[in-house]
Amino acid sequence: MYTKCGRVDSALRVFREIDEKDYISWNSMLSCYVQNGLYAEAIEFISEMLRGGFQPDHACIVSLSSAVGHLGWLLNGKEVHAYAIKQRLDSDTQVGNTLMDMYMKCRYIEYSAHVFDRMRIKDHISWTTIITCYAQSSRHIEALEIFREAQKEGIKVDPMMIGSILEACSGLETILLAKQLHCYAIRNGLLDLVVKNRIIDIYGECGEVYHSLKMFETVEQKDIVTWTSMINCYANSGLLNEALVLFAEMQSTDVQPDSVALVSILGAIGGLSSLAKGKEVHGFLIRRNFHMEEAIVSSLVDMYSGCGSLSGALKVFNAVKCKDMVLWTAMINATGMHGHGKQAIDLFKRMLQTGVTPDHVSFLALLYACSHSKLVNEGKCYLDMMMSTYRLEPWQEHYACVVDLLGRSGQTEEAYEFIKSMPLKPKSVVWCSLLGACRVHKNHELAVVAANRLLELEPDNPGNYVLVSNVFAEMGKWNNAKEVRARISERGLRKDPACSWIEIGNNVHTFTTRDNSHRDAERINLKLAEITERLRKEGGYTEDTRSVLHDVSEEEKVDVLHRHSERLAISFGLINTRPGMPLRIAKNLRVCGDCHEFTKLVSKLFDRDIVVRDANRFHHFSGGSCSCGDFW
Repeated sequence: MYTKCGRVDSALRVFREIDEKDYISWNSMLSCYVQNGLYAEAIEFISEMLRGGFQPDHACIVSLSSAVGHLGWLLNGKEVHAYAIKQRLDSDTQVGNTLMDMYMKCRYIEYSAHVFDRMRIKDHISWTTIITCYAQSSRHIEALEIFREAQKEGIKVDPMMIGSILEACSGLETILLAKQLHCYAIRNGLLDLVVKNRIIDIYGECGEVYHSLKMFETVEQKDIVTWTSMINCYANSGLLNEALVLFAEMQSTDVQPDSVALVSILGAIGGLSSLAKGKEVHGFLIRRNFHMEEAIVSSLVDMYSGCGSLSGALKVFNAVKCKDMVLWTAMINATGMHGHGKQAIDLFKRMLQTGVTPDHVSFLALLYACSHSKLVNEGKCYLDMMMSTYRLEPWQEHYACVVDLLGRSGQTEEAYEFIKSMPLKPKSVVWCSLLGACRVHKNHELAVVAANRLLELEPDNPGNYVLVSNVFAEMGKWNNAKEVRARISERGLRKDPACSWIEIGNNVHTFTTRDNSHRDAERINLKLAEITERLRKEGGYTEDTRSVLHDVSEEEKVDVLHRHSERLAISFGLINTRPGMPLRIAKNLRVCGDCHEFTKLVSKLFDRDIVVRDANRFHHFSGGSCSCGDFW
């Protein structure tokens, strides 16, 4: 009774008062420790039991295996298993199930499989456990094979087993298999709330937002997991506005967001660059006295950084006394995105001084910061440190950062030699970095090499075709450019249109190139014409049509530049904000050279600080200059 009420101290007092303790007494107290998460205390209690002359029986082995598994103590787990074998207890179904679970928690899957094979009688828990073992170890095909074997053996499939096999389905990311399992669950009446939530997740991971939404709508009693799963589905599919709307809808119900839901919505807010909504969620966290655990704090740093407020990110970061590696990495990444490479290096050094050991992601954030601040020697130094001091094998992304670093600095040939010296076969991310650098620095011969490799490796990525087409256009090879773009249609691919968005009040307004769909389109275009004329007269602005990579007349090129999406957002921002207020704009593609010059002049002549987040980094425009130093 005290165990179920969580009163371990009271249970222990009663246990101590028993004069003649039997196996039930000892096992009840041991189970009390395990059920209340006091696993180390459970292990110590076993020693007392042995000193009392009692040898562990099958019930004791079950509790002890569970405790060792939760602690991840593999060596002690093997000792328990060896004892069970000696006492011929390992053939017991309950003991075998717990031993499998223990090895799974210790990440020793082969031993779980060995225990499973030795069991004479297997129940549905045995089959579910071994399926879960394989699924959680990314051995998804084996998990499916075991599931089919269980069906042949006539094992009754319950919602728990469906949940385990859905884990394997998630790893394989096959929509056909997800639909099969969904149908199987419907036919056999296995759709409980847990399974429904998992199916929402699976469809979301496979990019099937429609199916996730349909399942979400069938759930009558939605819990926090249901809402969070659907919010994640929207956010991961780029439907950030829909994620925010759903979060607001959830708040109107009796369901209160937990830390997982808040981390998800902060990610969506950061992606949408909605600072006002980010501050609302931060205020909600403070008002509700949420425990500022590592995941939430790191998400707040990412959110403020993604919304263009590096000062907000720093305030959150500095308020935390005990910083873990994830938080340090988030702050290093934030400073790198905003073009403060030396500040990122200072943060990295401070992290090392506190005794925190960097991992792959920490070095990736650092190398990214170096590449966007022309810190060539520093970038090379930290790649070497990563390998020699911390024995971390670089990922493709680390090599791509170094290629980008060399290429951005004009050392395209050195970047190519670096690629040829890589111990790994370079993937598309590496060639994409080289191609971008060759485009900027007009190394057309090497650009062709990189372009061919890129299209070979990723023939179904429309972004690659656009990048290659742009390179040919800059070289004046219009027929080649048209041919590459034609291949997008031939393969049934679709290029995402250029898009910019700006937050005014509590609303996010989105614009695409040559967009006339906004309700204030006429005012926006008139204002934009006024801005352009003032820039010409007072700032000496002249359109740089080299940024328009289409084989059209100069007049048409000028018209295209005037209707770029970020200019529409700037015009709308100047109409709807008070003089002197900063403008924060986000863009899904890289800022072109002419728009960059245009925005610099706007910041000077209209006395506005303008923060633009493009696909690569942040640009802080102020007084006619940009934080990137015209290097992006």
